[in-house]
Amino acid sequence: MDIFVRIASLEDGDGITTLLGMSYPTLMRGSYEDSTLKTALPVMTVAQPALLRSDSYYVAETGTGTLVGCGGWTKERPDDGEILAGVAHIRHFGVHPEWARRGVGRAIYARCCEDARAAGIEKFECYSSINGEVFYAALGFKRLEEIVVEMPDCGSFPSVHMVALI
Repeated sequence: MDIFVRIASLEDGDGITTLLGMSYPTLMRGSYEDSTLKTALPVMTVAQPALLRSDSYYVAETGTGTLVGCGGWTKERPDDGEILAGVAHIRHFGVHPEWARRGVGRAIYARCCEDARAAGIEKFECYSSINGEVFYAALGFKRLEEIVVEMPDCGSFPSVHMVALI
C-alpha cells in the first residue's frame, strides 16, 4: 500500500466531498434503510470546513495525489461542542470503496492517535455508523451504547457510541 497521510486543508474540500459521496452510500448500504440514507447522505457526504481548518483532520492520498481516505479528531464533542480534558472525538472518517480493507482507515487513525497524544489526549470517543462499528472495534474501541444522532434538516441517524484509550 503506497499512501501518505497528511493534514487536510480547505482546498481538499471538493475532493473530500467526492470521496465521501462514493464511500458512504456504498459502505453503508445494507446497514441502513434506503429512506434513512436518502435523507442523511446529502448532509453527511459534504466536507465540513470547520474540520478542514482544525489541523486535526487528515487525508490519505496515493503517490499520484488521489484521495483515498479521510478522517480526524476534535476536542469538541460533535453534538454539543463540549470539551472534556483528555478526551477527543473521532470525526468524519471515510475510505474510497476500492481502497476499503487495505489499511487506509487504520493509517489515518494511527496519525490521529499520534497527534492527539502529543496534544494531551488520552481517550477517543466516536459516534460510529452501524457499519463502522466493526472497523472501530478492530482498532480497540468498545461499544458503550446505541444512540440516535439528530442531524439538522434530515432527522435522526442510528449510530453507536464507542470509546477507546489511546
